[in-house]
Amino acid sequence: MRVVLAEDLFLLRQGLIQLLEAYDFEVVAAVDNGRDLSAALAEHRPDIAIVDVRLPPTFTTEGLQAALQARRDLPGLPILVLSQNVEQMYARELLADGTGGIGYLLKDSIFDNDQFIDAITRVAAGGTAMDPAVVARLMVSHARDEPLGALTARERHVLELMAEGCSNMAIAQRLTISEGAAAKHISNIFAKLMLPQDSDSNRRVLAVLAYLNA
Repeated sequence: MRVVLAEDLFLLRQGLIQLLEAYDFEVVAAVDNGRDLSAALAEHRPDIAIVDVRLPPTFTTEGLQAALQARRDLPGLPILVLSQNVEQMYARELLADGTGGIGYLLKDSIFDNDQFIDAITRVAAGGTAMDPAVVARLMVSHARDEPLGALTARERHVLELMAEGCSNMAIAQRLTISEGAAAKHISNIFAKLMLPQDSDSNRRVLAVLAYLNA
C-alpha cells in the first residue's frame, strides 16, 4: 500500500515512517508542509494520505486544507487526518463530499500500533475511522436532523460506534448485546436512513457519512 505522509515534527515523522514500513506499507513521500503535501499527492496519487492538521508556516490548518484540496483534485482519495484537537468545521468539510475513505484520529488516543494500522487499512479500503471525541463533537448539531430523528437512542449509539469503525462483534461487546441484536439495529438504521440496497460495507459508510455530514 502506497502512502504519502505529512508531519512537521522530524522525530514523529521518522517514527511513523519506520512503523509503516515495518507493516509493509510503502512511504512514497514524507513531507513537512502543506505545499509539499499537495505536490506529493498530485505526483504519487497514493493509496492513502496520512496528514497532520497543523503544518508550517502558520501551524493552523495547512495540512487539513491541503487534504481538502486533494479530495477535490483526486475524488475519493483516502485520507487519515491526525490532530491534537478537533477542527470541527474542517472535519465536516472533509466529510461533505459523501464518499468513504476518511479517518480523523486524535494523536493522544492512539494507544498501540495495531489500532493505528487497523485505522489506516480501513480508511484505505474506503471505510471510516473516527475518533470517539471527533464523533461526539460532530454529532451534537445533528440531534434533531431528519431522517436521523427517526433513530432510537440505541440506534444512535450503534451508529456512533459504526462511525468509530467498530465491527458488528465489537458493537455487540461494547453494548453487551448479542451480535444478532447488533446486526438487527444496523439493519433498522439502514432502513430508516433509506439507504440503497447495496453491499452492507457500502451501506455502513453511507450511514456513517449521513450521520456526520453537515
